[in-house]
Amino acid sequence: MKPERLLLCVASLCLLNTPVWGSVPVSTVLAQAPGEEQTSIDVYRFASPAVVTISTGRGSGSGSIVSPEGLILTNEHVIRSARGGLVSVSTTAGKRYTGRVIAIDRRNDLALLRLDTTDRFPTVRLSSSEGIQVGARVFAIGSPFGLSGTLTTGILSRIAPDGDLQTDAALNPGNSGGPLLNSRGELIGVNKAILSPNGGGNTGIGFATSAVIARDFIEQNRNNSNPTSSNVASSPSTPRFGITVDAGTLLVLGVQPGSLAATIGLRRGDQLIAINGRRLRGIQDLQAFLERQPASAVLTVARNRRLADVRVNF
Repeated sequence: MKPERLLLCVASLCLLNTPVWGSVPVSTVLAQAPGEEQTSIDVYRFASPAVVTISTGRGSGSGSIVSPEGLILTNEHVIRSARGGLVSVSTTAGKRYTGRVIAIDRRNDLALLRLDTTDRFPTVRLSSSEGIQVGARVFAIGSPFGLSGTLTTGILSRIAPDGDLQTDAALNPGNSGGPLLNSRGELIGVNKAILSPNGGGNTGIGFATSAVIARDFIEQNRNNSNPTSSNVASSPSTPRFGITVDAGTLLVLGVQPGSLAATIGLRRGDQLIAINGRRLRGIQDLQAFLERQPASAVLTVARNRRLADVRVNF
């Protein structure tokens, strides 16, 4: 069986790092240690104030503050169970805020939150592609098992063809959404998963979405004010249907209790694929269909990578 990637909010990971001195003179190792130690201290001191813990009530993860006014970058799977697109965000300073989901990118496992406050915050800088080099030391900060402000280190082991970053830095449940940093304290990736053979155990291989992809995602969505704008949208022509969806992918982000969508069993995480056999290319297709005031329709929905047709009587 092929090894599987496990999301960090549901997988466990234990790594044992055993130093191997080999033929390197002890004097050389001791001479190098203070410099490496100071780099770790500096990276943590610089970046950790901008790393937060995110709770949805059903699970938790990490995130990075990427703008002084309170934009937070995290994983889509961290906020997937958030009710109404709202989460609780705790800073290292001990303050707690309400965060609102303003954009998601399920393909790259990214989400952008906005804090409901006028406070100003420390931020993490995003690295350019030049700051992402295989072999470089990397630093992960997050809240594994709820232990906020935890630092682990490793190297950048590989850059995959799709841009994903591979690392041997220890990652555990709760590290999801937290930053993978270079020696300058710049965010080079958003930690998201580990590789696990046959769905169990650990190989010491973790993955992060590249900062290059994250930067584009942030710039495209940073001005969103709420879940009804840009990538995250609620169809104005479907109030009786009662759903909030991603405007491009038609991923269901929320279902209103007692609505028609709730009655037919739609739930958060479903994806609208087609109506009466015709593929939906975006929210405009959904709106155009519903504006014709149909009496009924057959809705094709993707759930957990499977397709289930549902008849809807409007």
